[in-house]
Formats: sequence, C-alpha cells, structure tokens
Amino acid sequence: MSNDQSKVEQDRELIVNAREKGTGAKLFAYTKLSGPGWLQAAITLGGGSLAGSLYLGVLAGYNMMWLQPLAMILGIVMLSAISYVTLSTGEKPFQAINQNISPVLGWGWAIATLMANLVWCMPQFALGTAALQQNLFPDLLGKASGLGENQANMITVLILFMISATVVWFYNSGGWGIKLFETILKVLVGVIVISFFGVVFKMSFSAEGLAWGEIFKGFIPNLTMLKEPAPAFAKIIAETGGYADYWKNLIISQQRDVMVTAAATAVGINMTFLLPYSMLKKGWDREFRGLAIFDLSTGLFIPFILATSCVVIASASQFHATPASGLLGEKDSNGEIIVPADKIVKGFNKILDARIKNEIGEEQFKELKAEQAAFDKKKQSDEALEDKIGPLEKTRNELPVGDRQLASMLVKRDAFNLADSLAPLTGEKFSQYVFGIGVVGMAISTIIILMLINGFAVCEMLGLESKGWPHRAGCFLAGIVGATGPFIWSDAQFWLAVPTSVFGMVLLPVAYVTFFLVMNSRKMLAGDLPAGRKRLQWNLLMLIAISFAALGSCWVIWSKTGWIGISALAVFIVLAIVVRPKKSDS
Repeated sequence: MSNDQSKVEQDRELIVNAREKGTGAKLFAYTKLSGPGWLQAAITLGGGSLAGSLYLGVLAGYNMMWLQPLAMILGIVMLSAISYVTLSTGEKPFQAINQNISPVLGWGWAIATLMANLVWCMPQFALGTAALQQNLFPDLLGKASGLGENQANMITVLILFMISATVVWFYNSGGWGIKLFETILKVLVGVIVISFFGVVFKMSFSAEGLAWGEIFKGFIPNLTMLKEPAPAFAKIIAETGGYADYWKNLIISQQRDVMVTAAATAVGINMTFLLPYSMLKKGWDREFRGLAIFDLSTGLFIPFILATSCVVIASASQFHATPASGLLGEKDSNGEIIVPADKIVKGFNKILDARIKNEIGEEQFKELKAEQAAFDKKKQSDEALEDKIGPLEKTRNELPVGDRQLASMLVKRDAFNLADSLAPLTGEKFSQYVFGIGVVGMAISTIIILMLINGFAVCEMLGLESKGWPHRAGCFLAGIVGATGPFIWSDAQFWLAVPTSVFGMVLLPVAYVTFFLVMNSRKMLAGDLPAGRKRLQWNLLMLIAISFAALGSCWVIWSKTGWIGISALAVFIVLAIVVRPKKSDS
C-alpha cells in the first residue's frame, strides 16, 4: 500500500471512529481533515469577489449586504450535490456525464469552465498588479519608480506568475505537494480575512464609527435596487434637471451589473469543476460525504462572508454617494486644491462625455471632440492659450452641478483609492499595507486555483491523466492568458472583474442544470440515489439555486446580446435534449 493510500485509510478510520464517539468528535475530525473547501475559498476570494464587494458598497451602500451570503448559500447547495455525486460514484464527472446524461452538457460544462478560467485570470493579474504598484511597492513598481507603465507591468506580472507557477508545480508532486498546496492556500485565505477584518475593526473604533444598525439591516433581502437607484442618490438625481431618467437608468444598470458580479463570483462555474477533481485526487469516497459538506460549509462559507462583508462595509462607509476627492475643486486641510489621480479624472470625464453625447447626439459630439483635439494641439505651441480651456472642457464645466456630482460619485475607484481613504482612520502606511496584502493574497490564491482548474479541464478534454506535463501545460495556459490583463485594461483595473463576472454568470446554469440531472439519475447513482423526503429536499434546494442562477444568466444574455444570445441559448438547450449518449457507452 502506498503512503497516499495509507493516509486515506487513516482518514477514513478517523471519521468512522469519530462518528461512534458523537458530534463533538466528528466535528473535530472534520476540521482536521478539511481541504477542498479551502481550495474553493481561495478561488472565490479573488478579484471578482473583491470588485463585486467594493462596487456593491460604492453603488448600494449597506443595502445589499444580503446578496453575497445568499448567493454563497445557494452555491454551497450545488457544490454539496456535486460532492455527493462524485464521492458516491468515484467517477470523474466529465466522463460520467458524457456517458450517462448528455455529451452536450458534459462538453458544454468543460468548455465553459475552460473559457471562464482564461477570462477570469485576467482581472486577477490586473488586481495583483494594482495592489503591488499602488499599495505595497509604489517606490519600486509604481509611478515614483521611474519605470514606464509597460515595463512596470511586465515586472509585476512576472512576479505574480512565478509565485503562482511555483505553487502549482508543488501540487503536481503528489501527496506532500497537495498538503503543502492546501497549507499555503489556508494561510493566504487567513491573511485575506484578517486583513479586511482588521480594516473594519479599526473603522469601528474610529471617531466616526460605523452605522452597525444600518449594516445589519442590509442583510435583509431587498430587491428594489433592481429597478431603483440606491436612496442616497435620489436627492442629487433630482438636481440634474431634465436628465434625471438618464442618471437613474445609468445607476440602475451599474447596480445590476455589480449585483450579477457579486452573485456570479460567490460560486463560479470553474469552482464546480475543481471540487470533484480535488476530492478524487485526495482519495475520498462515500465515507467522506459528510466531511465534504462540512468542509464547504466552513472552509468556504465563513472566510467568504467575513472578507466580502468587510469590503462592502469599508467601501460603503467611504464611497457611497460620496464624490471622489478633487473632481469638484475640493481643498485639503491646508487650503490647497486637491489634485486627483489621472485615472480618476479620465473616468470622470468619460462619464460626463457620455452624458453630453446623450444630449447633443453622436455626430455633434464627434465634432466637439475634434474641436477639442485641435485646441489641445494648438495649445501646445501657443502660450496665450495656456490658461484657456477647449470647447469640450467648457461644455463639461457648464453641465448642472448635479450632473457633475453624480459623475464624481460614480467614477470607478481603484485599489489605491480604497486604501488611501482609510488613512485618516488607520494611518497611511497601515491602510496601504494591510489593504495591499489582502488584495495580493486574493489575486495570487485565485490565479493559482484558476491555473490548477485549467490543468484539470485540459487533461479531461484530452482524455489524459491529470498529472505531469499535460496538467502543467494546461495550468500555464491560464496563467499566460491571464498575464495579459494589466496590458489590455488600464483604467480602474478592479473594474475589469465586473464584465468578466457578467460573462461567468452566463455559463453558471450549465453546471447547475447538469448536476441537477446527475443527482436524479438512477443510472449513475444506483443505490446512492436519494429517496423520499431526502430527495425532495435536495431537489427543492437545487431548483431554488438553479432558478437564481438562470434568472441572472438570462437577464445578462438578454441585456447584453438580445435575441442573438437567446437564440444561441435555445440551440444549446435543443442540442442537449436531442444528442443522447451512445448506447455502447452506457
């Protein structure tokens, strides 16, 4: 018997003996043996969760504290079903689904996972780059370093890639590598939670304090912000003259995107692929089913709720319905006019330009931009124009105060903005380093897991064992594609996680529906198929989770692609029904 097999047998014996001793002993054994749940926590506590939490706080204040816990609970329901199926059959899900349910669903699940991994890696590198350059090492990697933007990005990306690739390499070393891998991820998840919890703890005992009554009220589900802006924006919207509807629709659209982001990143489709393979790689079987559900309910749920809630609280207290400093001519304590960062100014002008275009039309706006460009060119050689402003700048300045205030409230914040806003409460260095460590921990842990999942997906699609160079090649593919993130997205790198999360939400129901069918397949589960009340409970919970995911997915498809996306979805559903497994495979 190999060392790995011996370890699994020891773990199995520990669980069986603990069950006989009672609940306390069983919980202690489960805690000691937990692992895959922490892997799930490492991926879900990434750029999407951070961006979703950050912008939930910015746009909705404390009103949407309930969304991420609800999405996570429903996600854990589906992950628990996946673990039950996997540990009951002992089969790799991709092959089993193709042979027993539908090859369209099996391949759809695998391809969607592969696409999600490649797309999702980009905001993680962008996130880590922003934190390293702005929060942790601004003198070495930021603007103060004297490095060009591309040069600084290349160095930062290489650092992130090498750290992630080294950890992934250990995973392929077998039992000791997996144990080291899980220990590193537990430490990273712990750092993330402690970092953001520390920020909120500091804020709670500051002179301003936190409105804990409003925060706890925010955990009560409220769907009004699907169709209405957050209440704090109402007064400002009323001051925008005849363009109140324009601003309302803009805010509602952003709120919906961020709600989808927060929901989609609680449990993504790539997490549904990771879980069964990570459990099988550990040698778990049906004796470990209770441990798997406990592992998800603690190692995944608790860190996720603590970290995301703290980010929502911090961002809401600092940013919700609050103009970004310096955009409206504010002065600091010394009476000096605050000069905002270039990215903030660029984002502010972009919002104002969209408002102007809506009023005067696209053709006239193009002419106005051309006049501004001509003015800027002339200004470079004409000193008489040094203190003058061009026609587009003048138009921006002449917009109603309410428009400019709203634009300054909605401008995309980045890593430095959130950390810097905490400086009066925590001290400048503390705020930057604590926030930066948490963000980099999120980025690296998620890059590692996305690379790992991609290795599993590539090997499964090629019919190869998930080990050695084929697995590493699949891992590195995700890392290489992800490394392009900072280069293709230069403005508010946190926001890159929002559109990628919207994309991920489209794919999520593929996995949920697939495993709902598996959970009800006598052909696959045989004697392990839940029966009676237990089956009713499973199906009810899974249908609620599927409805939640499908609602978000269909809304995204319709709002972003219209009938083209709906038609593609219809074709996929028809193929999944029509294309059945070959009889020879059954």
